[in-house]
Amino acid sequence: MNDLKITTNSKSAFSEAIKTIRTNIAFAEMSNGKVKTILFTSAESGDGKSFITANLAAAYAQEGKKVLLIDCDLRKGRQHEIFNVVNSTNKGYSTLILNYKDDTDLSKYIVETNTKRVHLITTGPTPPNPIELLNSNHNKKLIDKLKKMYDIIIFDCTPILGLSDAMIMTQYSDANVVVVSSKKTKVELLNRVIKSFDQAKAPITGVIVNKASIKDNSYYGYYSKEYYGKK
Repeated sequence: MNDLKITTNSKSAFSEAIKTIRTNIAFAEMSNGKVKTILFTSAESGDGKSFITANLAAAYAQEGKKVLLIDCDLRKGRQHEIFNVVNSTNKGYSTLILNYKDDTDLSKYIVETNTKRVHLITTGPTPPNPIELLNSNHNKKLIDKLKKMYDIIIFDCTPILGLSDAMIMTQYSDANVVVVSSKKTKVELLNRVIKSFDQAKAPITGVIVNKASIKDNSYYGYYSKEYYGKK
C-alpha cells in the first residue's frame, strides 16, 4: 500500500488538507519567526503521525523546498517502510548521532527517496539510551549543520505520553505539531499532552485531527458560510 497519497492524487481531499497544514505552518512564521524545523508527535501510537509527516514532507517538496525528514522515533520508527528504503543496522539517525564529528560524511546516512527533493534519515538500530542520545551535544551540532543544508527539516518523533523523546527534541524545533485521532483520542489525553508541552516550555503550533470523515468536515464549510453571512 502506498502511504504517500499526496504524490498519487494531488487533487484529493486528503492532499488539499495536507497543503492546508503546510499553509497554516507558514502563517505561524508571521508571528513566531522563520520556521525551518518542525516537530511532529502524537498522543498515542496509531494516530497516524508518520503517515501525516511523510505526506507533508512531499508537500513541501512539491513547493520546491529541499526537505529532510528525520525519523526520530528510535524505538518504533516506520518512515523507511513508507518510503520503501532500507533501515540499515550500521547507519541511520542513532548511529549518526553516536559517531558524529564536524567532518562526518553525512551523505552516508542521508537517503535520497523516490520522492523528488525529499531526503530521509532512518532510525538506524534502536539504542539502549534514546533519550541521552537525543539530548547529546552531538545531536545539537548535527542538527545545526543539517539546518544549513535544507530548507525544511521535519522531526517524526515518538508519541508523547509515557516517553520523553519528543520533549527532548523540542529544543531543536521551531514549530511543534500534535496529531490526534478523531473519535479515539480522549480530551483527558489531549490535556496531558498540553501539560507536557507546558512543562517543557515548548508552545504547540497546532493540532491535527486525523482519521476524520469527509462528512464530518462539512461543519467547517457551514461555520465559514454562517460567519461571513453575518459580516
